[in-house]
Amino acid sequence: MENNKIAVGLDIGTTKIVAMIGRKNEYGKLEVLGIGKAKSLGVKRGVVNNITQTIQSIQQAVDEAQSVSGQQIEEVVVGIAGQHIRSLHHSDYITREKSDEVIDELDIENLVEQVHKLVMLPGEEIIHVLPQEYKVDSQSDIKEPIGMYGGRLEANFHVVVGQVSSIRNIGRCVKSAGLSLSDITLEPLASASAVLSQEEKEAGVALIDIGGGTTDLAIFKDGIIRHTAVVPFGGNVITEDIKEGCSIIEKQAELLKTKFGSAWPGENKETEIVSIPGLRGREPKEITLKNLSKIIHARVQEIIEHVYLEIKNYGHETQKGKLIAGIVLTGGGSQLKHLRQLVEYITGMDVRIGYPNEHLAGDSDDVLSSPAYATAVGLLMEGLEKQRKEEEENVEEEIIEEPVFEREVIKDEIEEPEKPVEENKSKTHKSKSFFEKFTERFKEFLDNAE
Repeated sequence: MENNKIAVGLDIGTTKIVAMIGRKNEYGKLEVLGIGKAKSLGVKRGVVNNITQTIQSIQQAVDEAQSVSGQQIEEVVVGIAGQHIRSLHHSDYITREKSDEVIDELDIENLVEQVHKLVMLPGEEIIHVLPQEYKVDSQSDIKEPIGMYGGRLEANFHVVVGQVSSIRNIGRCVKSAGLSLSDITLEPLASASAVLSQEEKEAGVALIDIGGGTTDLAIFKDGIIRHTAVVPFGGNVITEDIKEGCSIIEKQAELLKTKFGSAWPGENKETEIVSIPGLRGREPKEITLKNLSKIIHARVQEIIEHVYLEIKNYGHETQKGKLIAGIVLTGGGSQLKHLRQLVEYITGMDVRIGYPNEHLAGDSDDVLSSPAYATAVGLLMEGLEKQRKEEEENVEEEIIEEPVFEREVIKDEIEEPEKPVEENKSKTHKSKSFFEKFTERFKEFLDNAE
């Protein structure tokens, strides 16, 4: 296996921007060659609100990753999230003209294209069209319709929608930082790739990614994504509450939260006190840990209840939608003490913290297996997977081209063999994901905008 294939994941978050360079080792595990981190100054709740500062932060993170790894970064896989992301369910169908022929990838592509034509609200664009179950004529609950006979092909879709301007702003920042955009991925999906196992996705699981500005939710059942949502609250809101409630500066509030904070107020005694130095020679402030955990508890409870409402909307209380694997918490906010117990108490579901270490090589730095890097690891995995698919497509095209040349010589056989060749070609072409097509259109837009 070639070891020179590297990819780069760029996680543009509200608190930090992370650039991660890596490749697959000979055992198929992720070997991280370098990581760069910069404070995110121009992003609020997952949306870019200051282009110049975001470009500077991206360049800083990329430069650090380049100097650590000794590799040159040219293209990156970027994650997209933010409060502008919403999802909806939609059913659509096509009537096939040639029902005596089997369903192929072209039919599915036509069906998906039809969903892409849905009229959205002004300023919104479809990012992701994810097919769920198919229905062929009167036969329902089909996972893979290719190869079946039928006149009417129908499917349920999970459609992810976002603000065009927000997506383009991220693209502009990446391009202005001297990088090219290899792919765009929804951040909860990237985090899911990094921390969830296939068994959990089959059994039914809710991934809650608690970031600085937003909390992302992705629900899987029967191995298929069923629901996504973005709650516009995250760890920064908790810090803001501590700052206001204790009348201290933001830096001190963040330190208090990470070092002494707890989501469970009953844990601390009234006598446990932290002393915070006053500003410019002022008297130090004394804060009881019980009060601190009460402030944190109130806000965390609100965030979890918002997310739990989304899980209920998906229908986890029904027999069909039951999430057997419960909840997986990840992201920087999931490191808050006693958060797991609070989520279990509010939802009554099994909860575990998701670490991205399962896919990392054994000699990886311990820092990388922190839940805070789950999205970056997931984006890096997406980048490597995309490269692998492209390689496979190139190999398939080479294999297909040979017999086409040979067949031309034998005139009598031209008519028969040509059909499968065309079919294969269409399949090679169609194996592009719908998200890749969106990325291509997006790249064209950026090139024309210059």
